[in-house]
Amino acid sequence: MSDIQEQPVPRRVRRAQTISLALLMVSGIVNYLDRGTLSIASPAIRGSLGLSLVQMGVLLSAFSWSYALCQLPVGGLVDRIGPRRLLGAGLIIWSIAQTAGGLVGTFGAFIAARIVLGIGEAPQFPSAARVVANWFPLRARGTPTGIFNAASPLGTALAPLCLSVVIASFGWRTAFIATGALGLVVAVVWLAVYRDPQALRLTDDERRYLEAGDTPVVRRRLSVAEWRQLFSHGETWGMLLGFFGSVYLNWVYLTWLPGYLTLERHMSLVRTGFAASVPFLCGFLGALMAGWFSDVITKRSRSPVASRRNAVVITMLGMVAFTIPVPLVQSNVVALACISVVIFLANAASACSWALATAVAPSDRVASLGAIQNFGGFLGGALAPIVTGYIAQVSSFVPALLTAAGVAFAGAIAYLALVRKPIPEQDGTEASTALPA
Repeated sequence: MSDIQEQPVPRRVRRAQTISLALLMVSGIVNYLDRGTLSIASPAIRGSLGLSLVQMGVLLSAFSWSYALCQLPVGGLVDRIGPRRLLGAGLIIWSIAQTAGGLVGTFGAFIAARIVLGIGEAPQFPSAARVVANWFPLRARGTPTGIFNAASPLGTALAPLCLSVVIASFGWRTAFIATGALGLVVAVVWLAVYRDPQALRLTDDERRYLEAGDTPVVRRRLSVAEWRQLFSHGETWGMLLGFFGSVYLNWVYLTWLPGYLTLERHMSLVRTGFAASVPFLCGFLGALMAGWFSDVITKRSRSPVASRRNAVVITMLGMVAFTIPVPLVQSNVVALACISVVIFLANAASACSWALATAVAPSDRVASLGAIQNFGGFLGGALAPIVTGYIAQVSSFVPALLTAAGVAFAGAIAYLALVRKPIPEQDGTEASTALPA
């Protein structure tokens, strides 16, 4: 604990940390601008393609199914080949898919574009977790994790502010094409600038700083047996199930908030754009503050796992408490205030969950465990828009939001009951079945 506090950050490491986080922030913002374009444009798309609420829910969820399923292999691939190449390839794929979304003419083609978007975006957060594990020592990873997580609410907040005007002025197709082109620019910058530490010749001082409080990572081929062994630990299942509940509730707002404000609270498109941005700006602050606070309590705690887990549980219970009034109050201002608190806490919970992955995982499987947790989360994210759209169509948004609160509560209990200690570095498995190159 004192090693990190007393040892200054080597100059080259500090520079790499700054560049890495800046690039992760930019790519994360573009990532969520691309995801959010469909949500912002949903009223225009429904009118253009003649879609029902249930069909819109299916379209909103198509991204999440492929994104969730790709989390399982992509975490191991990030640990195997490094975040530079995998995130660079992902940026190119998802930007092409986003551009294609502005060119489609049918419901089926739109679903296909969203599925490819999910495949391309899958490496973003496992790569970010690996970058943080590579460039920051164990007890100083909360703040950078909060920073890269803050890109998601910031991108979501910018989406309605920027894209509502574009959609109203030039049409929804232009919004997809413009954000896709932006992603291709970011891909070029990422590949040109970012370097994994393995590509550099670290000095002894730089290596000692990065390995303070952690087990040095042995750079070798990750085996399928070692990856599969993660599922034999209750901690893995607690994180998978817990993140399911957290992301489910968050994605109800992420995908349906503009539609909810338009359909249930009768706001105009432009007014909805500004109103929908406020909660996600709060989420941006939540991610930043949670990462910093997580580091503070972890440095004072005997157990990085318990301290980061408790932060996740507390924030998730707050999400539940403030979601319950949202569909029940008459005032739009009060409802938006409650939603803002929920999204603040949701992004705080997400930042703490990714920081928890770096504390629980063996040092050579950080991206793998983070991706498994994210897989569980985006199963929830895939179900949320479909279930919410169905319940809203047959009943209203009231039971839809209360159902989401119940799912998040169950997730908090899963974290509390199952995530208790770090997964051992060696599980007794042999590195015999290597992942393919």
